[in-house]
Amino acid sequence: MTPISRSGAGRRSLATLISGALAAGGLAAAGVTALEPGAASASSHREAPLISGTPQYDNTDVYAFVSPDKPDTTTVIANWIPFEDPAGGPNFYTFAEDAQYDIHIDNNGDAQGELIYRYTFKTHRKNGDTFLYNTGPVDSLDDPDLNITQTYDIDLLRLHDQKLVSRTKVADDIPVAPSNVGKASMPDYTKLRNQAVYKLAGDSTTFAGQADDPFFLDLRVFDLLYGGDLSEVGRDTLKGYNVNSIALQLPTDMITESKDQPIVGIWSTTQRKDARGHYTQVSRLGNPLVNEVVNPQKDKDKFNASSPWEDAQFLKNVTNPELPKLIEAIYKIKAPAEPRNDLVDVFLKGVKGLNQPPHVTPAEELRLNTSIEPTAKPKRLGVLDGDNAGFPNGRRLTDDVIDEALQVVEGELVGSKNDLSDAVNKNDKKFEHSFPYVAEPTAGSRGKTAGGTGNSVRNQLGDGLIANATDGSNTTLIAASAAAGAAGFLLIATGLAWWRRRNRAY
Repeated sequence: MTPISRSGAGRRSLATLISGALAAGGLAAAGVTALEPGAASASSHREAPLISGTPQYDNTDVYAFVSPDKPDTTTVIANWIPFEDPAGGPNFYTFAEDAQYDIHIDNNGDAQGELIYRYTFKTHRKNGDTFLYNTGPVDSLDDPDLNITQTYDIDLLRLHDQKLVSRTKVADDIPVAPSNVGKASMPDYTKLRNQAVYKLAGDSTTFAGQADDPFFLDLRVFDLLYGGDLSEVGRDTLKGYNVNSIALQLPTDMITESKDQPIVGIWSTTQRKDARGHYTQVSRLGNPLVNEVVNPQKDKDKFNASSPWEDAQFLKNVTNPELPKLIEAIYKIKAPAEPRNDLVDVFLKGVKGLNQPPHVTPAEELRLNTSIEPTAKPKRLGVLDGDNAGFPNGRRLTDDVIDEALQVVEGELVGSKNDLSDAVNKNDKKFEHSFPYVAEPTAGSRGKTAGGTGNSVRNQLGDGLIANATDGSNTTLIAASAAAGAAGFLLIATGLAWWRRRNRAY
């Protein structure tokens, strides 16, 4: 098998395509679904039965890295709501109001979070007499034409042995960047994005809002392994989809135990309020792909409701993984010997001498050594390619975690050298060079800017929908639109009835 260039360069030979199909085939057999866009599963997109039905609470990915432009800070990014279709209006994508979105930080390796940054959201509606998300072009986050808005609070919880030591209100009523409806509605989305980047006390920064899904991979595998045509491998399944992101940049000395112990473990959770007002954890994510292809069906919902200090119950899923056996059965590539202690070290403890804290308790966390300086030119395979600032030492947006995880699972660290790949090596959009780093979301309207945008549209549309108008003018536009729609429906219905009568005649 011809190896794939570690740098991502070089010609894609048949061996490259086969390795891509092999990688995807292993994931497919392990339970990753990808029949159609919107029904696919990636990283932890729709990874467990219960959470797949409640996307507002579904945490898709977690990233943690030393900020490349501010190396004395650490950035954490957590994403929710998988497979947001950019044109999914008129009810676009909001964070849940009955949820607690938590970022946990374990700074001493005991599998317990010493710090929790908790985000809670509120939704605000200006005008209930319209179906529109925005009633005219939106120039700012406080624009009266932005009909549906959200704000959020941040609380910092400090804990010791899972007992609350203190709670501090870090931020209050910060605006969320809206869904990117399109050029006619949001002619300068970059401006809106920038307004949602908010400076906190102590040189911290926060952002919440829609973003391009930064995860990249090929998951089209169930059509008989690409329909038998291996040249089809290499399509980014998540291209064009958005997510809701929370990004938090913190001075590193605020989150580490000490300068002598710079390693932190990071994960995120979602708690949902029940009918009695009690919060229950429904989603959990640290390293990518764990609940996707490591945990079997019987453990997936249990994992989402569990905590890292309880991870001993899932140890067998790591030491005796299913994925290498499936690859061996399908492609006759021998699985590495068990028990897989190499996987325990990488994914539950951290790499010794790199991101393994002293006296570590094995637990599923994304571990980051904050003393490793950012790389000027990151390598997509991270530690496997000698770039110690990348995955599994934290996770940068550019890290190709599919290729890295597959190669490690197939024994890269125990002498079974391989170059498994899905042939998707980078995101479809370029990431930003400064906070919040994620790319802007794909717009719901992707065509040319609608004619006549500007004050005339604002006057015709925004002013025509002023709430509580008494002269009936607020219904004129809607009535006209409804009449046109009804006429069109009648025309189609008439034609369909004629077509049916004509076909019955034969």
